[in-house]
Amino acid sequence: MASEATHPVALSVRGVSHVFRTKGRRVLALQATDLEVREREFLTIVGPSGCGKSTLMNLIVGLFAPSSGQILLRGAPINGITRSIGYVTQADNLYPWRTLRQNVEFPLEVRGMPARERRARADALIERVGLSGFGDSWPYELSGGMRQRANIIRTLAYDPDVILMDEPFGPLDAQTRLILQNQLLDLWQSERKTVIFITHDLGEAVALADRVVVMSARPGRIKTVAEVPIPRPRDLFEIHADERFRDTYKLLWASLEEEVRKGSDS
Repeated sequence: MASEATHPVALSVRGVSHVFRTKGRRVLALQATDLEVREREFLTIVGPSGCGKSTLMNLIVGLFAPSSGQILLRGAPINGITRSIGYVTQADNLYPWRTLRQNVEFPLEVRGMPARERRARADALIERVGLSGFGDSWPYELSGGMRQRANIIRTLAYDPDVILMDEPFGPLDAQTRLILQNQLLDLWQSERKTVIFITHDLGEAVALADRVVVMSARPGRIKTVAEVPIPRPRDLFEIHADERFRDTYKLLWASLEEEVRKGSDS
């Protein structure tokens, strides 16, 4: 694992909390939270349902402002939506009236990139994730895994510095998830973006990450941060047999289990 001196801080969350007001009630979704994410790091976040994982992501991407605290991107405060941060959600959100290629090209089109250049960029990414030959297909003609691949590369197309991913593989079957996890790591190895990835699957969190963050039950806070001592590149088809994987999983589950029980009792 490279040191922070080698990979300086890309994103800083400083004393961030958030309160929702609904039906006359005040709900503390996120307690005062501090987190630093390194440049080019793959960070995963796990926690029980309702612990504030998605709230934290929405604050980072600038969909709304925190009730207190500050979020910095390379030292500058985030104030609203920024093109420097991409967001991949669980739903693929492809435009049904555009082909796969046109969907991937869309953010480049908005930025005014010439048609030939954006087509070349889109086709290169489509090929990278094994979708060659499907560029002219409509979203309804694609499987769920294919649509999610398109969703990911559409975000990569416009080259954001940080990519947030909120359970992008959640709806997929186990085999498709494993294939897409491997493809995602291949993309990350070549693009080396800073990635923050939310999942409910602790095994997925350990397999993908440089570090794993465990959040507490609501009101959410960061409970544990653990390095994953498994070198890269990783073969996710074999990683579960690695003793380092099993040891890291056990360590994190010891922290997560209590919070999951709390969440189920609330």
